[in-house]
This record gives sequence, C-alpha cells and structure tokens, in this order.
Amino acid sequence: MLGRNTTKPNTKIRLFFVDAAFLAMTTFAVGAHAQVNQLGQTELTAPLEPLRPGLTEIQIFDELLAHNALRAATLLNYTAFRTYQVVDLKGKVHAEEAGRMEYRAPDQKKFVVMSEKGSAVVRRLALNALIASEIETTAGKQHHDSAISPANYTLDLLGEQQVGPYRCFAVQAVPKRNDKYLFEGKVWIDVEDYAVVRIEGHPAKKLSFWIQRADFVRQYQKIDGFWLPQRDLTFVDVRLYGKKVLTIDHHDYIVNRSVTLEGSLSIENRAAF
Repeated sequence: MLGRNTTKPNTKIRLFFVDAAFLAMTTFAVGAHAQVNQLGQTELTAPLEPLRPGLTEIQIFDELLAHNALRAATLLNYTAFRTYQVVDLKGKVHAEEAGRMEYRAPDQKKFVVMSEKGSAVVRRLALNALIASEIETTAGKQHHDSAISPANYTLDLLGEQQVGPYRCFAVQAVPKRNDKYLFEGKVWIDVEDYAVVRIEGHPAKKLSFWIQRADFVRQYQKIDGFWLPQRDLTFVDVRLYGKKVLTIDHHDYIVNRSVTLEGSLSIENRAAF
C-alpha cells in the first residue's frame, strides 16, 4: 500500500510537467514598461494601442509563416545554456538541472548536463523526460502539429503593444480543435520581423484528471537576426500535489550560419561545436 501511494505523485510529476511545459516549448513556438513578480514572470503594463489600418488576420498569418520559413532555412546550428527549475510559489527550488543544448539543422539536438541539484526523482521523471521529448520531437520521432497557422488557429486582432524593446501586434489565438498540444491565449508578434515575441496561454484541452489548471508564458529574444527562447514559465495546479512552477532560462546563445537573413555571406563560428 505504501509503495502504491509513493508512485502516484511521481507519475503525476512527469505527466503535468512534460505535457504542460512541452506545449509551451513547441508552440513553434524587458523594458521600461514591464515589471517582474517574485517568480521572475515578466508582466506587461504597456497600454494596448489601436492597430494600424488595413492589417488583416490573413496578412499576419502569411507574413508569420513566410518569415518563419526563412529563419528556419538559415538557422544551421546554435548552442545555448539552459537552467531548468521546479519551484513552489514561495520560490523554493525543489529540483534544478543546468546544461548546454546543442542544435544542428535540420533535426539534431543534444543536451549536455553540467550541474544538478535537488530531488533526483523530480529531475528524472520531469526534467529529463521533458528534455528527452524535445530531442525526440526535433528528430521526428514525435510529431505534434502545434504551429501557429491557419490550420490550427484563428487570430482576433487586439491592437499594438510594446513588449520590452519590441513593437508588437497583439492577437488572441483561438484554437480550432480541442487538442492538448494547442493553446488558447494571447500572442505578441513583432511588427517588423513578424516573429513571435511572447505567448501567454493555457492548453486547449485539459491535460489530465490530475491537472486542475496549467498556464504558461514564453518570452523570446532576438539574437543575430533569429528569434530564440529566452524564458519559459509553466504554472500547474495538480490535485493532491499543489501548485508548482517550472522555469526554463535560455541564455548565452552562439548562433552560426553561412548566410544572413538579408542574403549576404557571413563567417561561420566553428568554435561553437
């Protein structure tokens, strides 16, 4: 009886963190007017302003998909340091894993662990499982159509808003089907690059009986012409387990490519791998 009780929370840990955080990470998927709460979540306080005339949902989709395809074609490889943490609402860290993520186009990722702290159970069942899911998805072993595209979403145009240094179109994304790999929420899209700058939302479908609520925020940053993840926060309320937060910080990117977004040649930095 005791053994049965101790395995249930472990299973729940894996389910809610892998499913909820994976949604936030695969949805491609701060300046003077922002503030940060005790968990490091960036909250937008800049006013929502009127949308420029003539802009349509179809135009945003067309530009977003075209720019994403161009960026994907020219992103050959990168490395980034990541820190994964599972914390409670008071900020206490229950588990942490830090390391280097290496990406090679089109389908290779490798994560090198550099340090580990806290619960080995949470690291193994939640953090390691999440990293493995990302690597398998990149390699094509898992496929989840979660792209922000006309096949998956309709966009309600809300206006324009400043997100740190980036001027953005603010839109409400409405999923076209109940799917745990789609989300419902707001998206901020850079007005010049047509790149996703920020997403706030929750899964379009309830993840499981155990998960009462799951919300996520993902913030992007522009590095050498590419828009790459900066910070992920996934808030989950689980029956019998309570409220927990998964944070992922992405930093110290090294991006290498042979052709810039403008088409001119650049020197590839081979020291990254």
